[in-house]
Amino acid sequence: MDEVVRLNDVVKIYTMGEERVEAMKGVSFTVNRGEFVSIMGASGSGKSTCMNILGCLDVPTSGSYLLDGVNVGELSADALAEVRNKKLGFVFQGFNLLARTTARQNVELPLVYAQIPAAERKARALEALEKVGLASREGHYSNQLSGGQQQRVAIARALVNRPSIILADEPTGNLDSRTTIEIMAIFQELNRQGITIIMVTHEPDVAEFTSRHIIFRDGLIISDEQFQAKTAVPSAEVDKR
Repeated sequence: MDEVVRLNDVVKIYTMGEERVEAMKGVSFTVNRGEFVSIMGASGSGKSTCMNILGCLDVPTSGSYLLDGVNVGELSADALAEVRNKKLGFVFQGFNLLARTTARQNVELPLVYAQIPAAERKARALEALEKVGLASREGHYSNQLSGGQQQRVAIARALVNRPSIILADEPTGNLDSRTTIEIMAIFQELNRQGITIIMVTHEPDVAEFTSRHIIFRDGLIISDEQFQAKTAVPSAEVDKR
């Protein structure tokens, strides 16, 4: 298998005054290209710290993180920023869209940072919106879109730089159950197209749509199992929501 992520004995310690908090206590796992993985655990289990490290938003105190074979801990701040922009796509619970900006302009944003010419930005943004079923809404502003549509714009934004991995942090946390299924159906389709997805969730019913569950407790992995993913079947009304 083609390995895209490798964590080797990762320890992460935060110091708060005189107190040391060991958020990760020697975590090791790999993710192969094309997997759809959920990371689960209670608050304080270490799953969010792990996601921050995977997203190059933090670095291990000890141990190593290899992304596409590159040791992230050895990169400069500028190199880390480039990795985040080119290799990783982020989807958050809160959508994080710019309010007075169209769907297409929101999707284009990572390409602006990458200094991609305007014509190519537009074409790639429309291509990404097409993948999530929102090409017809490309001129709509965020406040003209439902919660599910806003999250689909956020997914398109994560896709636009053609990343190695999509990292999704509680991507359905603000959505109702019907819209959650629609979003998970999109993730499953993207995964079928070969995109690697790592998702943090505290909801077991959402994790059922992924094929591997990594469960954290007290800074350690207590379970790492493969599953037959449940198929997300969206409503026929998906484009109207």
